[in-house]
Amino acid sequence: MLNEVIELDKKYYMNIFGDRLPVCFTHGSGMRLFADNGREYYDFLGGIAVNALGHGHPAFIAALKNQLDKVIHTSSLYYIENQAKLAQKLVENSCADKVMFCNSGAEANEGAMKLAKIYFYKRGSERYEIITLKSSFHGRTLATVAATGQPKYQAPYKPLLPGVKQVEPNDINAVKAAAGDKTAAVMIETIQGESGVHPMSAEYLRELRNFCTENGILLIFDEVQTGMGRTGKLFSSDYFGVYPDIFTSAKALGGGVPIGAVCAAEEVAAAFEPGDHGTTFGGNPFAAAAGLAVFDIFEREGLVENARKMGEFFMERLEAVREKFPDKVKEIRGAGLLIGIELAPETAKRVSAKMFEDGLLVSLCGGTTIRIAPPLIISKNDINMFAAELATALKSV
Repeated sequence: MLNEVIELDKKYYMNIFGDRLPVCFTHGSGMRLFADNGREYYDFLGGIAVNALGHGHPAFIAALKNQLDKVIHTSSLYYIENQAKLAQKLVENSCADKVMFCNSGAEANEGAMKLAKIYFYKRGSERYEIITLKSSFHGRTLATVAATGQPKYQAPYKPLLPGVKQVEPNDINAVKAAAGDKTAAVMIETIQGESGVHPMSAEYLRELRNFCTENGILLIFDEVQTGMGRTGKLFSSDYFGVYPDIFTSAKALGGGVPIGAVCAAEEVAAAFEPGDHGTTFGGNPFAAAAGLAVFDIFEREGLVENARKMGEFFMERLEAVREKFPDKVKEIRGAGLLIGIELAPETAKRVSAKMFEDGLLVSLCGGTTIRIAPPLIISKNDINMFAAELATALKSV
């Protein structure tokens, strides 16, 4: 089947992914995925921080099947029970007062940018500029490409959305220098994932929060990857103890079903009035049912706390590996179950390839960092196995 799928992909699918890893999965269970040839793989990437419940979780599948038997989609012209209840869950478990749903992380981030702009527009202020960080990644729409602080993603799409500036991360003076009377918001990832899992310091985040508050600037956290238990807290704002005016969520929010959310404080959220923004699919009955199931399973199985405990254990095991290979492993970074293992460039490529060859799924970020973002159901046995395989791969290269 794999060769047939590859042939169809090359013939009919736009070449935006190039040659993918040569595997096609047919089903999964827990931490494992199974290829069309029956080979078993262990998923330490979780669909890039999406499959927080692992694969084939029985309660999750039951909830989706139950909703399929009822209604999949209606329209935002009508009230949607699941949508209202999922908004309640997000508000009751975060710093937000109001929520709006969409379809993806990029759309959520763009919605956050729109909300920041219209907030000041309706106050009669000409603030429209948004400051983001270099090496950031906020999505692939035109607005979020402008916000993404990586020239390789921006070059083909110039001229970009005006009024977006990038500054060095973890440098409060850089933000202060870039800010002015036109600055509407600062939007950041508390942990930059795509560039190689680079956390912001707690001190920097506190200083940033204070600066934004003192200068009437909105603070936006892109929690697309760091949210929904990934750091060992439901949102990374809880992990760092610093709270934004707006934050976004997606990825694990739907457990694999596409959904995103813009979450904001009451005063800021009030800037969106009927007709200012909208969505066809966002938070429809099926997607919202998935989000509700994720929350329910998180609570019943203690998965956020498991992410914290297993994240600490994972870091201990990886540090032990680093001590054995100090010439090859430069640094271990991250929080909870979002971890980056920085290696020398050529070593990283070979280790990543070796781990795939041995049946472990990870991703290579920035050419030098092995990114780990496994399901939150992960166990110590899984982590011990990963550490052993990593050591084997490092030894072989």
